[in-house]
Amino acid sequence: MSITAEKGGGSFQGIKLLLCENPLPPLDEAIAAACAEAAHGNYYTEPYSEPLRKLIAAMLGVPENLIHINSGSELILRQLFDRFGKQVHLLTPTYALFPEIARRYTETRLLPENDFAFDLRRLAIPQGTTLVVIVNPNNPNGSTFDMTSLPDLLNRHPGILFLVDEAFIGLAGMSVAHLVPHHENLLVTRTLSKAHSLAGFRVGYAILPKAIADDMNRCNDAYPLARPSQAAAIATLSNEDRIRERSRILRAWTEQLAMQLGEMGVTIYPSETYFFLADFSPFDAGILASALKDQNILVKPMNDPNLGKGFMRITTALPQDNARFLHALRGILDRFSKP
Repeated sequence: MSITAEKGGGSFQGIKLLLCENPLPPLDEAIAAACAEAAHGNYYTEPYSEPLRKLIAAMLGVPENLIHINSGSELILRQLFDRFGKQVHLLTPTYALFPEIARRYTETRLLPENDFAFDLRRLAIPQGTTLVVIVNPNNPNGSTFDMTSLPDLLNRHPGILFLVDEAFIGLAGMSVAHLVPHHENLLVTRTLSKAHSLAGFRVGYAILPKAIADDMNRCNDAYPLARPSQAAAIATLSNEDRIRERSRILRAWTEQLAMQLGEMGVTIYPSETYFFLADFSPFDAGILASALKDQNILVKPMNDPNLGKGFMRITTALPQDNARFLHALRGILDRFSKP
């Protein structure tokens, strides 16, 4: 499945257990703010989304001039890879976009037998690497890295840039955004598409060393967000307590879904987010996904030869949709199990 299909399945209108979309809608405050601004759509926003930049900087405790805002974090990631991704080192399995956009890459494999856990103190960076990418929490398995050793890595490799993608930091994990002002080789990217439920509003941002932030802002559209998107982002970030509570609800739904799959004999790997990896072996995840799609349910087989044919990434939907998924899956597994 390509990164484009993963973004939400195109026009698919059934149950989506893909990763990129939060099953909960935007906050009511975000919807109201966006609707109010739509009436002023004949005017630009403030240059470089200044009100949003100020809010993000204040929340993170970093200087405003280190913030870069753009229409979705994927665009920011593509620009950073284009500038600095001559030779990338990835911790795999990872976000499907990164192998697609890296010109060349090496990898450190995260292993199922270790529940995909990895101690960053053991990270060996090949010679010639220009960009190391750490996704925290990691996609596709949902576990987090202990980031306390990151400053040592940054200091030991001053000529290498480290990109920490914190797309799911609103759900779990130790943020390192506050370290950017102290390290010229640390880049942090974030999105409001995940925990904040604003995927369709396309709001991403990065915390970058000043020279890189200046260059990214100078080379970017000075008005990267539509007025409704900027308003929705500000309203959402102004209600982070509500987002944290929703994240707890999502994790509870995810734990329940994982437990029910485990009771069906599926191997489940630990996660701290609203998605997880499952191994359906001896069944082929691709065949299961096709059968589920026939019942209007969209899931993501990993199609990773290093993992095996049984691996599938599953994200929680609403509880009633999770129940429909489990019912359909039981029927498919029963059918495939018959001689």
